[in-house]
Amino acid sequence: MEGVTLRQLRVLVAVARHLSVTRAAEELGLTPPAVSMQLKALERQVGLPLFDRTGRAVTLTSTGEYLLSYARRVLATLKDADDAMARLRGLQGGRVTIGIVGTAQYFMPRLVADFQADHPGVDLQLRAGPRDLVVTLLQRHEVDLAVMGRPPRDAATHAEPFALHPHVLVTPPRHPFATMPQVPLVALAREGFIVREPGSGTRAAFDEFGAEHQLVPRVLMEMDANETIKQAVMAGMGVSLLSLHTVGLELQHGLLATPEVEGLPIVRRWYVVRNQGKLLSPAAEALHDFVLQRGEGLLGEMFPLTVAGAALRRFGLRSAGPGAAAGGAPGG
Repeated sequence: MEGVTLRQLRVLVAVARHLSVTRAAEELGLTPPAVSMQLKALERQVGLPLFDRTGRAVTLTSTGEYLLSYARRVLATLKDADDAMARLRGLQGGRVTIGIVGTAQYFMPRLVADFQADHPGVDLQLRAGPRDLVVTLLQRHEVDLAVMGRPPRDAATHAEPFALHPHVLVTPPRHPFATMPQVPLVALAREGFIVREPGSGTRAAFDEFGAEHQLVPRVLMEMDANETIKQAVMAGMGVSLLSLHTVGLELQHGLLATPEVEGLPIVRRWYVVRNQGKLLSPAAEALHDFVLQRGEGLLGEMFPLTVAGAALRRFGLRSAGPGAAAGGAPGG
């Protein structure tokens, strides 16, 4: 395997991630034939097939799975070396990859853009996905930092809070709850809920709320995207418990309502997470500090009806500063 190249290892990792030559090619900025050529060259070096191919679908063979673990280690070590060299050069440039959970997609692109305006030489990449995937990417050192509402408890990571993250009941604007001064908990038992999939932070908040108040909500359906849930609620298919940071635009335009409910909001926190013991590059360190210092203020600007405005005041909460984020309700 002396002739194996780093490009071949990157291709292997990308195809294994997507199980699609086309999508791997898009990620790597190559053409699908070029990706296929790299895979075939790698298989010749190994002397064994790495993927089973059926039409356009590909799956890893046992040999491919085995080599994949080594490929990830090699690329992670190379990234550590690159970060170490970047520290010697100082903050002039470099690449930083951030993993974000689905709900963070509503504000992290703006935060990243603001950082990049101050540091134009830094190449920033966002990797969005479900919480479990983001945690896995962090553990594999495929992302430098992660932003999520529920940091991993069983991994060697360090999580720091930077803003409040409230979850509320979301209904159509003409729902009977929308005109009530306060919705009693018992009324929720009669509603049909549209919920996120198990494993998401939003679903965890929903389940914990029910357990805490000995409430067994009637679940109509599960969906794996906040946008789909919002559309379903607007269509009158049911109600939902969502992060306020996902519904700012709909609240401003009167497309959704967030009635005051006994026992709500559930107040969690947003965290920026890094691997313990990993030496961040100057660029990654600068972004980490930027999120801690500017994240809460940006949320207040982007969601005036939620984080820093009328909605939180209605709930008796204050906007999250460094002290507010570190205290308050437990995160998860």
